[in-house]
Amino acid sequence: MSQWTQLKVKCRTEDLEIVSSVMSMLDNGLMIEDATEIDRMETIYGELIDEKVMNADRTKGAVSIFVPEERNIMEYSAFLDAHLASVPHETEYIGLNEEDWADSWKKYYKPVRIGDRLIVVPTWEKYDPMPDDIILSMDPGMAFGTGTHETTRICSRLLEQYMEKGDTVLDVGTGSGILAIAASKLGAKKVNAYDIDPVAVRIAKENCDVNGCQNIKCGISDLLKNIDRTEKYDFICANIVADIIVRMAPDISGVLADDGLIAVSGVIDTQRERVLDALTSNGLKTVAEVKDNDWCGLLLTKK
Repeated sequence: MSQWTQLKVKCRTEDLEIVSSVMSMLDNGLMIEDATEIDRMETIYGELIDEKVMNADRTKGAVSIFVPEERNIMEYSAFLDAHLASVPHETEYIGLNEEDWADSWKKYYKPVRIGDRLIVVPTWEKYDPMPDDIILSMDPGMAFGTGTHETTRICSRLLEQYMEKGDTVLDVGTGSGILAIAASKLGAKKVNAYDIDPVAVRIAKENCDVNGCQNIKCGISDLLKNIDRTEKYDFICANIVADIIVRMAPDISGVLADDGLIAVSGVIDTQRERVLDALTSNGLKTVAEVKDNDWCGLLLTKK
């Protein structure tokens, strides 16, 4: 019999919609706890509702998914932290003790090919590379980006196919630093990688050091707010959630070189048109599109 872990995200009631939207990218079986629903119930049987429910804090809610033991719950958790970085929240793991959380996920993290040549290899695993393989040695820690999620694979494929040697690259929402490291090893002249989460920035720096990528600069930034604007970028990676891409869309042309490219991922099929409309209405046009299961990635340049 399979064992399951309840991954529960606690948040403000006003943020339940965005938390539910992000969590639905991982699993459609959501359990939503919203005490304000009681106030909207039309019933004459109020006395049958548990007193604890009636008196629950209306300002707080929670959304849960249930993760089977064969899936990498660390990847789920890091994905949520990365995509909910701007939303106050607390994550709880029900049915998983601290020792399991610290180490057991590693048995599900094995070498994985994320492009024609790009191979992500955990730092604790041995791998015999093929002649053309480019090895990315990764320890994701508590940051999103192990290469196993569709959104990371999509962005890495676009990077591998369209980035040119000597490009100046910007990685927005770098997480573990996986895309920045891929860009460096594919021949980028320099890479600037940013994340709003200080923990992710620290982990990204450590992974860059492990891979010997001296041309990557990691820093803290809320999207494009605090990035280095010394020169415009030839290639931009943005593996972030659809809502954040839409928010960033008006500012992209200002940091993208005239013939530069931007690869956006983290877009579920149902959000594709919304994201595309935001980008094309802000001076960009589509060059290519990649799909992986229910996810899509878009490659765009200036009109």
